[in-house]
Amino acid sequence: MTLAIHPRMCQQIRKHRVEVAACHGIRSTRFAFGTNVHRKTLFLLTLALLAGFPLIAGSQALPSTEDSSSTLAGALSVGSKPVYSRPTEKAKFRNYVFDAFGPIPFVSAGFAAGISQATNTPPEWHQGAEGYGKRFGSDLGIAMVSTTTRYALSEAFKEDALYYRCECRGAFPRLRYAALTTLIARRGQDGHRVFSVPALIAPYAGSMTAVYGWYPDRYTAKDGFRMGNYSLLAHVGGNIAREFLYSEAHSLLSRMHFGKSRSSPGVGPTE
Repeated sequence: MTLAIHPRMCQQIRKHRVEVAACHGIRSTRFAFGTNVHRKTLFLLTLALLAGFPLIAGSQALPSTEDSSSTLAGALSVGSKPVYSRPTEKAKFRNYVFDAFGPIPFVSAGFAAGISQATNTPPEWHQGAEGYGKRFGSDLGIAMVSTTTRYALSEAFKEDALYYRCECRGAFPRLRYAALTTLIARRGQDGHRVFSVPALIAPYAGSMTAVYGWYPDRYTAKDGFRMGNYSLLAHVGGNIAREFLYSEAHSLLSRMHFGKSRSSPGVGPTE
């Protein structure tokens, strides 16, 4: 009897070991996926963003005679010439003053300061009215430095950094356009689109100024880079607001900002 049962027990033990090993493999796979999912998602989103730049540039821009080597200008062109009227220096400066010192940066700074107050960031500024005042002044200062940096560098690079609404239809194409044009500006009389170095530098100029200017000493360049990432995302949100909230020709913001509704040839389906 013992000899007959023993092989069965061995078989069951082997089967149990196989099942345990399989479960362990599944748990290991789930753990690896869980630890890498955010990193992979961020990588894919960044890759998609970078891949989208040439598509926007090619679908909206005419080939540039003065910047033919630019990869963003691309070889693609639209069938008809896009309507573009380069703004005057006076108009660009007026928009800079509005973006840097108008109501929008004050409202945005108040909202951001409220979040920092709720999370007690940085804790050295404590709570209460005084703490909120420091956070509000900090966020407003970051916004002003970022806007000023982008305006000054755009002038040096001879770029038109104003936002032009998409003529495409549909929420998703317009949302994609607003997000991808965050780091794109117009250049030349024809308004061809190029990758904007000023748009990339500006958010980090503001955050680095805060870190080394008025933030507690324990903050370093790493914190400035992290804060700059948030500022860049905030600029994406600002472009989305311009795309959808400035769409009414008689809206208050549309009349205050550049004095008229501006639009750009669309990307994606227009039906």
